[in-house]
Amino acid sequence: MSGLLAVIGKGKDPQLVKELSARMSHRGPDESDLHIMENGSIMCHESLSIIDLKSGKQPIKGTNKAWMVHDGEIYNYQELKDTVLKEHSFRTKSDSEVIVHLYEEFGHKFCNMLDGDFAFVIIDGDNYIAARDAVGVKPLYYGLDERGRIYFSSEMKSISDQCKSFSTFPPGHYYTGKTGFVKYYNPEYEDHSNASQKLDLDLIRETLVEATRKRLMSEVPVGVLLSGGLDSSLTSAIAARLLKENSEKLHSFSIGLDADAPDNKAARAAAEFLGTEHHEIHFTVEEGVEILEKVIYHIETYDIISVRSGVPMYLLSKAIADKGIKVILSGEGADEVFGGHLYFRNAPSAQEFQDETIERVQKMFTADLLRADKIPMAHGLEARIPFLDKEFLEAAIRIKTEEKQPKTYDGIEKYILRKAFDTPENPYLPQEVLWRQKEQFSDGVGYNWVDELIDYCAGQVSDEQLAGASAEFPYNSPTTKEAYLYRSIFHKFYPQVSAAHTVRKWIPRWQENQDPSGRANAAHVKAGVETSKAGVTV
Repeated sequence: MSGLLAVIGKGKDPQLVKELSARMSHRGPDESDLHIMENGSIMCHESLSIIDLKSGKQPIKGTNKAWMVHDGEIYNYQELKDTVLKEHSFRTKSDSEVIVHLYEEFGHKFCNMLDGDFAFVIIDGDNYIAARDAVGVKPLYYGLDERGRIYFSSEMKSISDQCKSFSTFPPGHYYTGKTGFVKYYNPEYEDHSNASQKLDLDLIRETLVEATRKRLMSEVPVGVLLSGGLDSSLTSAIAARLLKENSEKLHSFSIGLDADAPDNKAARAAAEFLGTEHHEIHFTVEEGVEILEKVIYHIETYDIISVRSGVPMYLLSKAIADKGIKVILSGEGADEVFGGHLYFRNAPSAQEFQDETIERVQKMFTADLLRADKIPMAHGLEARIPFLDKEFLEAAIRIKTEEKQPKTYDGIEKYILRKAFDTPENPYLPQEVLWRQKEQFSDGVGYNWVDELIDYCAGQVSDEQLAGASAEFPYNSPTTKEAYLYRSIFHKFYPQVSAAHTVRKWIPRWQENQDPSGRANAAHVKAGVETSKAGVTV
């Protein structure tokens, strides 16, 4: 929805703060605003207008002296206005304004009342509060400068050269000057031993449908990323049905090296079945290599799988934005919730399988969610992620672990998710799409993409450079030429030690080949081999 920047403390030049905020102008191409508090603190906002296009500009003032900036969407804002905030007067029709009034009503203890994806900062005189949504769908960073001023920013690029130290704001927390970090999101599933919920396929289906319904809330055109994999195809199928209720047609988008790329082929089949207005984008390896630096600058990581998948996502997002779409649904999260990555089938025990699913959900903000948010937002496009809805997470993660393990169903990953939407009387998807094996996005766009990208990187980095990598980059030292090139590009934009420390490498467990590609797992089937097991019963 936007980019926010807040500087808490006196003496910062407002013009400089405005310039720092403008580094994120891609996040909010519709409007840019700045407010200076009486005590000298400054708030900036780069706005992408999605709800209340006319009067929803930020920063937003509360009833008294509190001001707020917010990035994201609050899906239950109308319910809050009609209930706990019914005595408050609203200046706008924006979903964002409920945040500042909840603060006025409840002080610090209101974040769990928000159903949405958000990062926000409220300044109330000398008091302030910053917070981030439950699992980190929306990015947020914080830092401290040499004068003791504290900074909050949607992207690292606005504060990296201003702060003596900075870090990623932890999801599911709020922060105040008096309390420090407070964890407000404490779901039952974080008790790793509490995976005993009875399998209810209807509940899985109903909560995902409702999660998708919420995320269609918009006053601007909405589309879907449709890779042809299970997760994006399910969100597309649900969205297409919901929009059809209002006689609206869904726009779907896929990308690949050519028409025969695994994802494009599967996406065409899904789109034809669903009746979407489908748009297929092709790109060349040369076009991908050409934008590597742009992608790493925007995604703010050197993690290999994030960069590999970020490149086609960048090209696809541009094509979507050029069509006038401002909001897209995306399928991240299902693999973490249900253990869908191929390496999960190698888990030594049910407990370790469950532990890994929970940890992957908790750590998504360090990898997949960086790509899902920052790459589309590089083109003023907001991604929404139904699989990370709080109610859906509660319904799915605590299901008995054995019900989620592939070995229970002859090696089929995410079996119960597939079965929940296997409704022959009113099918959501074609069988070949519903039961298609997991294909990582960076592989599905065409296997040559990763293979030739690795070759390109090898040609850019000498043996001597790689041999000296541990001395040049002591933290998270790159061990391949591909990793070295990404790290070098990242370092060019973000040379600070704090910047390097924000990155966590995504590494698959329980397999010999540590390359993050799904094809590194022995269970990966070759392109074109069907793996339909729809006949297995639960």
